[in-house]
Amino acid sequence: MVQIIADTLSSIPVSTAKELGIPFLPQIVIFGNDSYRDDSEMDSSMFLQKLRSSNQLPKTAAPPPDLYHPYYEQLKRNNNSAIVIAPSAGLSGTVRSAEVAALDYPDVDIRVLDTKTIAGGLGELVLIADKFAKDGMNIDTLFQKMTDLSSRSRTYFLVDTLEYLYKGGRIGGASALFGSILQVKPILTLVDGKTEPAEKQRTKKKALERIVELVAEECPRSADAHLCISQEGAPQDEIDYLVDNFKKNQGVSEIHIYSLPPAILTHAGPGAIAVSYIRK
Repeated sequence: MVQIIADTLSSIPVSTAKELGIPFLPQIVIFGNDSYRDDSEMDSSMFLQKLRSSNQLPKTAAPPPDLYHPYYEQLKRNNNSAIVIAPSAGLSGTVRSAEVAALDYPDVDIRVLDTKTIAGGLGELVLIADKFAKDGMNIDTLFQKMTDLSSRSRTYFLVDTLEYLYKGGRIGGASALFGSILQVKPILTLVDGKTEPAEKQRTKKKALERIVELVAEECPRSADAHLCISQEGAPQDEIDYLVDNFKKNQGVSEIHIYSLPPAILTHAGPGAIAVSYIRK
């Protein structure tokens, strides 16, 4: 049997991961001298309250290798294999932690996939992989399929300010826009797992309209595209606008909406919106 292992950067609710039996690792959020697991000690709502009242920008850390050991030990006992569907190594140390922990289990087939994405796009990949695994797909085929799907995953996102990405060191090529942030609303994307600017618009309304256009141009008109939205603290009318247009343009009846976890909000800031899908 192949076990899928994930973490909170996938934006999957902890309750959903538990219900599906997916081992689920936390990211660590650090405010000053205090650290919190974002799977049990801090949720997104609590994080935003603390962020607004804090004088310091919080930091984040990947789950330490030791947190993987109980799951890897169980694999060894049950003679199972595993694929860790991991967030982009360009944005998180999760890939490294999972790989370091696997070195202690050389006789267990543990494969770590750097999906080069985060948020709902990663969450959809986790759910797809979990279904494949439960359907009995062997690990070689499953890893190959998930490598292909992750290479076709596309994410666009909007942030109210680049300040959090800049101070958190996750801004990548979008740093060129930092000085002009008051004049533009950049549409950001992930290129090879790192944050890069896609386009600039004058207002957030225009940026939302352009994302709708980009999705209509690139996203397959099928549920197989796994089109989804990730957000936390964004105005409801902005989310409704995207959902209504995506349903109309893409011919799908359901758009999954994920809540961005604290470890992403640390760098994206309140009000961030991400749109993800899988291209043909």
